Amino acid sequence: MTLTRRDFLKATSAAALSTPFLDVGGDFLAAEGELPKRIAIVATIWEYLSHAQHMGDRFLVGYPFAGKWRRPHIELVSLYVDQRPEGDQSEARAKEFGFKVYPTITEALRCGGDKLAVDAVVVIGEHGDYPRNEKGQKLYPRYEFFREIVDVFEKDGRAVPVFNDKHLSFSWQKAKEMVETSKRLGFPFLAGSSLPVTWRLHPLELPLECEIEEALMIGVGSSDAMDYHSLEAMQCMIERRKGGETGVKAVQMIQGDAVWKAGADGRWSHALLASALSRSDTMHGDSQRPQDLANNGDLPRLAQNPSAYFIEHNDGLHTTLLMLNGAVGDYTFAARVKGMKELQSTQFFLPRIPNVTYSACLVHKIVEMIETGKAPYPVERTQMASAVLDRCLDSKVTEHRRLETPELNIRYRAPRESQFCNT
Repeated sequence: MTLTRRDFLKATSAAALSTPFLDVGGDFLAAEGELPKRIAIVATIWEYLSHAQHMGDRFLVGYPFAGKWRRPHIELVSLYVDQRPEGDQSEARAKEFGFKVYPTITEALRCGGDKLAVDAVVVIGEHGDYPRNEKGQKLYPRYEFFREIVDVFEKDGRAVPVFNDKHLSFSWQKAKEMVETSKRLGFPFLAGSSLPVTWRLHPLELPLECEIEEALMIGVGSSDAMDYHSLEAMQCMIERRKGGETGVKAVQMIQGDAVWKAGADGRWSHALLASALSRSDTMHGDSQRPQDLANNGDLPRLAQNPSAYFIEHNDGLHTTLLMLNGAVGDYTFAARVKGMKELQSTQFFLPRIPNVTYSACLVHKIVEMIETGKAPYPVERTQMASAVLDRCLDSKVTEHRRLETPELNIRYRAPRESQFCNT
């Protein structure tokens, strides 16, 4: 029998009454004598510098945030890893910290028993040996992980908060189903990457309900990993516009020389490009000024197979992602906002490996959801970025055609409070 949202709310309402509170410094204060929240991690792999390692370790040893070392009142009690390549650290971590690695997701969630035995589930489906489809998407089994988790929830009559690292799925249909399932069963669902919550240079947050006239994002890296990061970073900025996110009516992806022709034809703004580049710390080539790199011919020479992702929103906003490998090495954003004389721009700052301290900013948001029972920002942001990327890659493999996207009628409002790390 499929349980309803009402059934789940009845079963979990008592837990909400004992929710701890967040102090002004960002600490989650547990009640005296309260046992730590128990979590399970479901991961593709756990090896050095995998997402599971540099995020999972933060639950084991703590993490830096706002000038303090944080030790969340959370205990990792179980782990499932889908693959164990050479260099696997899962068993060593389990032995050192006293949790158990289980052979299935179901057993991990039940901790070897017959009922759900954790207070939250953290899904880290990134890295590992998985095939790619004809669009170049890596077929991570995040949706399949989610379905097995939800199956336990339904069979055991209780649901707990779930975090999903990066995009929900390579498929917009599966991403939609995941969001709808979380709402049907009534559990908090948080997803996405570190870019929306990492530091910004400078610390720009667009005013809630501002009127954005045009926006442009610059990204680097491969598809479908780093273009996802770029789309989500842009989405966390433009969702604050007047009326919130209204959905996307059409997308198009173009590549190569067509990108520069589109700029010459006015499809993307050279002024926004120069503004975004002004925030870059890693512009390549000989140019010293961003406007030179944008306009003196260096950019086409340096960029290796550039790509442009054009996104037409239902409310008339047009946004553009330019992937410029070879020309820059970081992620920057610029927007033209009505009533503001200057263009607004920032860099999404990613500290270097091996510390990858930007993941601490994301883990802090996961901790917030686990401790408060509320996702700090809407999962629809991740759904939108996931779906836009999927459909842009459809455009790529269908001769770069413009595609109508009525299925991307995803509407939501941004949270009032800024969620990025600004301390």
